[in-house]
Formats: sequence, structure tokens, C-alpha cells
Amino acid sequence: MRILHILDHSIPLHSGYTFRTRAILEHQRRMGYETFHLTSPKHPADYVPEETVEAFTFHRTPPLPAWAENVPVLNQKLVAHQLKKRLDELIPQIRPDVLHAHSPSLNGLAAVKMGKKHGIPVVYECRAFWEDAAVDHGTTSEGSLRYRLTQALETHVFRGADAVTTICEGLRGDIIQRGIPAEKITVIPNAVDLKRFTMGRLPDPGLQQRHGLKGQTVLGFIGSFYGYEGLSLLLEALPTILEERPQVRVLLVGGGPRDAALREQARELGLLDKVIFTGRVPHHEVQNYYDLVDVFVYPRLSMRLTELVTPLKPLEAMAQGKLVLASDVGGHRELIRDGETGLLFYAGSARALADKFLQVLGRRSHWPKMLERARHYVERERNWSVSVSRYRQVYQRLLEKI
Repeated sequence: MRILHILDHSIPLHSGYTFRTRAILEHQRRMGYETFHLTSPKHPADYVPEETVEAFTFHRTPPLPAWAENVPVLNQKLVAHQLKKRLDELIPQIRPDVLHAHSPSLNGLAAVKMGKKHGIPVVYECRAFWEDAAVDHGTTSEGSLRYRLTQALETHVFRGADAVTTICEGLRGDIIQRGIPAEKITVIPNAVDLKRFTMGRLPDPGLQQRHGLKGQTVLGFIGSFYGYEGLSLLLEALPTILEERPQVRVLLVGGGPRDAALREQARELGLLDKVIFTGRVPHHEVQNYYDLVDVFVYPRLSMRLTELVTPLKPLEAMAQGKLVLASDVGGHRELIRDGETGLLFYAGSARALADKFLQVLGRRSHWPKMLERARHYVERERNWSVSVSRYRQVYQRLLEKI
């Protein structure tokens, strides 16, 4: 079976989006599928028609003209137009059995149009509602005209696609509420490659020494510093934690829009010697920073984005035998069973975060069983081999209808 994937962007860029894509492609090839790959004009790199990265050949779409990039509405139309034109060129060459378009909806729109023209079934995969991410980034507001138009466009794509996949039950429930038949939607959840993560690794003594973490209890976060991640709540909770546990340190690895604000908050709270900001680190060094952390904290704030979407980072921590402390937003509740595979606290409350952390520090004897259950959960239900195998039934149903 030949699958043509239509993507927003891809490796060599590093993001949750590209890591999921790479995992899908790797495991589909192991299943015997031939995979082909096209990125949109939004792939941020110098344009070349084709690029081979890690044994995957990506067809690229020419970027938008510079004058059009910042023209609202027109730039979106041009993205879809460029993709349709590129698909029209590639489909006769590749002769795919299925077009598989991934978020955002402009990719799906182009795929639906070209699927109908060439008589090829279309799968549209919704990884998140991008209008909700735009609310957090401050580029729109919930209920605005732009917000409603983006939502309506994606609903149009859901209706036009022959099958819909999504990454979690929260998103599936919202899609059903838009009038899309439940039997049309399949959840292909985020997962981890267990071969990339091992339990019981010891911290690098040199790295511990460099960051002043020798003999400390480390609360950590590794990822992008977006507002919805709630990292300001973690800093707000730290003084309460330090009153009882002065040896605690917070390790923040990464960067992003909230980086400067978080550093300023740490300064105002007098915590600059208790909070370590590493900045972004090379991808091949990230594992060494995971090894430094005792408890990973994910204090996401409650909003549509976090209530509906499951994150990937807690699964990576669980796969490595790390304790996970997370807010009780819907996306976390779908992954973590409180007190069994991790710990949940009331979203938006610094006091609840501090209390839960202090409580678990006093019960270290309970950690081994909790970590073992978390690892087993990932092994059984959240590994990529199990997750990607769900595509087989989706594709087969479509081809049987032809």
C-alpha cells in the first residue's frame, strides 16, 4: 500500500509534530507500507524540490511570495493553492492508494480537493485545534471572527475527508459534537518508542556539578515555555515548597515565548539561586537532562487546548521511570491515573501543586510501584507499534469502499 502524507513541516526540524510524524513513518514502513511525504509552503527552510532526511525523502512545496506572507486570508488561500498544485504534480508520479493529510486544516483542504479530482480516498488527521493554540499565543481570541472561520474550515475538512483520525479522546469528542459521525473517527494516540527510553539511568556527575544539583531534589520541566504550560505556577509554588524542603531545586530546560517572563518572575521572587534555566540544549543532550530530574512537573493551565489535547512529554517521563506530577486538566487525566501512574493536582492552584509535591516527597516508599505501573502502562498502551497499527484498519476500510 502506498501512502502519501501531507504535512505542515518535518524533520530535520525538531518539534512534537515532527517527532510524531517520524514515528508514524518508521512504523508504517515496518508494517510493509510505502510512505511518501509532502510538506506545505510553511516548512521553514530554504526551498529545494526534494530533501532526504534520515532515509525519508520529503517533497517540498515552494514557499509563498514574500509580499503575501503577512496578508491575512490571502496567505492562507495561497498555502492551500500551492499544496493543491504540488499534489497535482506528484499524484500521477507516486500513484498513492491513500492521501493522508495532517493538521492544520489547509493541508486537509488541499488533500480533499485533489483526492476527489484523482479518485483517491483521503484521511485527515487532526492533531490539535490550531485556533485554540493561537488564543494562547495571543494572535486571536476565543470567539473572534478568525477563530470561528478557522473552526468552520476544519469542520468542512472533517466532512469532506473519507476518514478522520485524531490523537486523543478529548479531540474526538469535540469533533463528534460538530456533527461528524463517531464511526468515521479513529483515535491514534501519541506514544513513545520504548527503545529510546530506559529506566534507572544515573545522573551525569559532571552535569549535576555544573548546575549545582548534587544532593538536591530536582523538580524538572523539559520543553517549550508557552503560557498554557503554567510554568509561572511552578515558580509561584516554589517558596512554599522551600519552607519545608530547602534542598529542592527547579530545572527548566528549553525556551520559548515565556522565557524572559519566567526569568523575571524568578528574580522578583528571589529564586535565581533555586531555579536553573539551561536554555535550549542540543537534542542529543536532552536525555542527560532527563536523568537529573527526580519529579517532572506539568502544571498546564485549564483552557480548551489543554482540556482537549494530550501532551507527549509526560509519556516520555513515564517511559524513563520518572515520577510525574501534573495539573488535572482533561489532557492529563486521559494519560495519568492519580496515585497509580502519577499524581494530579488542582489546575491553576500553586498551593495545590506545592501540597501535592510535599505529600509525595514524604512517601518515597510508594514511588517504585507507581513508577513500575506507569512504565507498564506505556508498554501496553502507549508505544508506537501499538498506536500506529490502528491505521491499518482505517486504510483497509477506505480501500474496500473503492
